[in-house]
Amino acid sequence: VVVVMLFANKEEWQDVDPVPQDDGPHPACPISYSKEFQDAMDYFRAILHTQEISERALELTERVIEINPANYSVWRYRRKILDALHSDLALESEFVALQIEDHPKNYQVWYHRRAIIERLGDGSQEVAMTERILADDAKNYHAWSHRHWALKTYNLFATMDRNGLSYVETLLQADVRNNSAWNHRYFIVSNTSGFTTDTIDAEIEFTLEKLNEVKNNESAWNYLSGVCKQADEGLLRNAAIKELCLVCRQEATPSVFALSVLLDIFTLELQGGDANARDNALELCSELSNIDHVRHKYWNYRRTKL
Repeated sequence: VVVVMLFANKEEWQDVDPVPQDDGPHPACPISYSKEFQDAMDYFRAILHTQEISERALELTERVIEINPANYSVWRYRRKILDALHSDLALESEFVALQIEDHPKNYQVWYHRRAIIERLGDGSQEVAMTERILADDAKNYHAWSHRHWALKTYNLFATMDRNGLSYVETLLQADVRNNSAWNHRYFIVSNTSGFTTDTIDAEIEFTLEKLNEVKNNESAWNYLSGVCKQADEGLLRNAAIKELCLVCRQEATPSVFALSVLLDIFTLELQGGDANARDNALELCSELSNIDHVRHKYWNYRRTKL
């Protein structure tokens, strides 16, 4: 058991009058705080009131953060102290990295990390840092958001194999339904090569390969649609897309995602003057309405627009 000395018992804090939490004379539901939490917060409120800037105040914020890392006010005041004392921000980046590892889904720790990296002007550690977090949870929104920010802000794409696509493919091999990885792939292409005709064709082929592994994969179908929107021909860019949709349609339990793409294809064919496209689309809307009960009104709506 780790025994923590209360600030009330520390010699260097005897000149400070702690400020208790004021819940009013008759609190409806008083919270039973631990003695350590109450002590640290009472002293934090005291230095916040006097706006004390000192090393001991910085130490106090660290203690409060250990107790409650989601306290925005403490993180904000800590940044104020760091700036005023011209503290070693490299050490601070190490401190917050440890906090992120312990609390990877806490918004405040990620915000503080970004603020420190901005002050340092060096995002070279962020790729490796986010990969450590994503190794434990490959769908951590905060880690992906931070990674996107760092890559774009410091132009780090070239520091990774194939601008980061190799990393994405490793994640998709582990979980082909990882929507975060598919989203990141689109982000990488958008910010590097762009959707040139060669890139569009390559991405269509890549996605079709993944869809042949798992046909009922909403993430991959969404990615395919998104890529095709970058082409003048849309989903008609590659005939293999329609062929795969038709294969899915014949399965015992057709993929709604595949049929949705097929409906978009029939719609494009109708716009292009295909004589059979409208009947094909109407029939498919009926199928989707029967299969996808939750959204049957939507498919009926699509039917009225043909």
